Amino acid sequence: MITDKKQFLKEIFKALAKLIIAGMLIGFLKQYDAIIAGILILKIIHNVYVEIIQPKINKNWLLIAGFLLTGFGGIVGETWGVANGYWEYHKVTRALPLWLPFAWMLAFHYLYKLERNLIPLLTHQTKKNKIILAALLALILPAFGEVVTIYLGVWTYYWPYQIFGVPLYAFLCLLFVHMLVYVILNFVCKKYNIKDIVFN
Repeated sequence: MITDKKQFLKEIFKALAKLIIAGMLIGFLKQYDAIIAGILILKIIHNVYVEIIQPKINKNWLLIAGFLLTGFGGIVGETWGVANGYWEYHKVTRALPLWLPFAWMLAFHYLYKLERNLIPLLTHQTKKNKIILAALLALILPAFGEVVTIYLGVWTYYWPYQIFGVPLYAFLCLLFVHMLVYVILNFVCKKYNIKDIVFN
């Protein structure tokens, strides 16, 4: 159950708006992958400043770990997928656009921040409910962002069984990467007794 359904929906709609804006930015600038990479790097620097550098206490070092894990996992998956012809990027002179690792890193922060805002609205903030919330968000929202960029001609999937251009395999791959990072950070928080509303 949700304590404040209006606030919950507001957070979801804000998250969807951010995805649409980011997808449109990448879509309209797709042939300028270095410019997109620069914009995303600036956003990462801003996030690091706000959550780690600026606070005097409670610096969120998990953010760095999440960025690195998700960026690495995302690039491994992207390299595998493009090399095997499962999908292809358009309007760039290289197989993988320069902005890809930074988009994956920001995807981690996007989901993490959304979960951090939604968990307090859950009536029962149990580990099970947090995992269900994380899995649902990771399954649906990144794929929604992909739909925007696919329809703006950024890339094409060649896997079958597609929903609005996103194959079922891609849904599962996105879920796998994000939940693997979730499990790793949950383990880190437990091992080092780190207090975090998302991973505790």
